[in-house]
Amino acid sequence: MQRYLSWIRREVLPILAIVLFMTAGRSSLADHYHVPSGSMENTLFPGDRVIVDKTAYGLRIPYTKIDVVDRDMPAAGEIAVFDSPLDGELLIKRIVAVGGDQVTLHHGHLFINGEPLAVENEAAAEQFGQRVAELNLRDGGGPDIDGVTVPADMVLAMGDHRGNSLDGRYFGFVPVRELYGRAVAVYFRSGEGFVWRRL
Repeated sequence: MQRYLSWIRREVLPILAIVLFMTAGRSSLADHYHVPSGSMENTLFPGDRVIVDKTAYGLRIPYTKIDVVDRDMPAAGEIAVFDSPLDGELLIKRIVAVGGDQVTLHHGHLFINGEPLAVENEAAAEQFGQRVAELNLRDGGGPDIDGVTVPADMVLAMGDHRGNSLDGRYFGFVPVRELYGRAVAVYFRSGEGFVWRRL
């Protein structure tokens, strides 16, 4: 019996500790996401695998949504992972507006606080600070938005494939505390293999 307990301490407990550490790390530090649909084309494509920084908006107690260290607030243009307010499905969408922003969307084109985000001479691109979103408007722009203001501590998240995205136009605003993390880069793309494309 003593030999058996010694074997458990020596062999089993270290393995359990490693598994616990790895799952806690995925819960609170970093994870990957498999893109299931084309709602984020032409930025993300079905089958893409994406690295997600789960510390971007705060350091959380593992397996909870309790932040112990606050970090950056989400910014327009970032791509975030969160649960759908409709059915709890894990989604990846672009944050197009944050608390206080007034949003208008016509034919798939955004205006934030009255300013168009369209990139000059590029009908299907929008500029969010340093980030450029390459839109897919093949299926039109989806539902329009007329001068809606995003409440404090909330974000509006939309897909870049504006006519083929079940997003904030359908399920409303997402509380900042519900964001799991920020998508950092695509590390695998079907047909190309391993890549590194910053988002």
